[in-house]
Amino acid sequence: MLYDAHIHLSDIEYQNDIDLVINSMQKTDIKACAVSMDNQTSKTTLDLAHKSNHILPFIGIHPEKASDDLDLMLDLIKHNANNISGIGEIGLDKTYTKNNEDLARQKLVFTKLLESAEKLHKPVSVHSRTTLDEIFEIFPSYNISGFLLHWFAGSKKQLRVAMDLGCFVSYGPVAVYSQDKQVLISNTTPDKILVETDGPVRFSRCFDMKSAHPVFIPSVVFCVSKILGKSYDEAELLLEANSKRYLGI
Repeated sequence: MLYDAHIHLSDIEYQNDIDLVINSMQKTDIKACAVSMDNQTSKTTLDLAHKSNHILPFIGIHPEKASDDLDLMLDLIKHNANNISGIGEIGLDKTYTKNNEDLARQKLVFTKLLESAEKLHKPVSVHSRTTLDEIFEIFPSYNISGFLLHWFAGSKKQLRVAMDLGCFVSYGPVAVYSQDKQVLISNTTPDKILVETDGPVRFSRCFDMKSAHPVFIPSVVFCVSKILGKSYDEAELLLEANSKRYLGI
């Protein structure tokens, strides 16, 4: 079984083709950690999870949507504690802030959702663009075993910090053609590597600008296998074990 550690199946881009996407996942033995952006997409994600056990629902508030109703989200998490696989996409991103108040709001939302994850023993899928150092300061205050820095784009120094803190990091289709990403993978502790698509992101090289789809995952696994000097089957087994540890299953 392969796992797409981070994909937005609730995005409108998939709306018309979701049954085909689910069918292809089932035929190729790929499960997807379906993350959400806000209260509305979280409800959509929960509905999608009823369609297939290959969809692992994550609900939460993305830093871009930090103004969304936090209390409503906390209630949604509480009432679906037995149905969700994790909490995400959550995190920090200064790109979406205009002032210190905006960043403070992001931090409030992020820490409250981390508190929920800790209380419920759920993994988290974390957005960390431009804010890795701030997240490294916050994370140690929480006891969360499945802490994923999705689409890791930090420096080698920041990667070492992530490894020292016990974080998982995920890499996507860009790794197939990006030397920078390949260097990061080679410097990542093997049992902390996950693979993702971050769909519906589109990729210009190798994937013909198509919206990312879970069936892209084997290409990323093949890339990881070459970097780690393993066979495809060995890499697949490693990544499956990593994904299960991240998810706590």
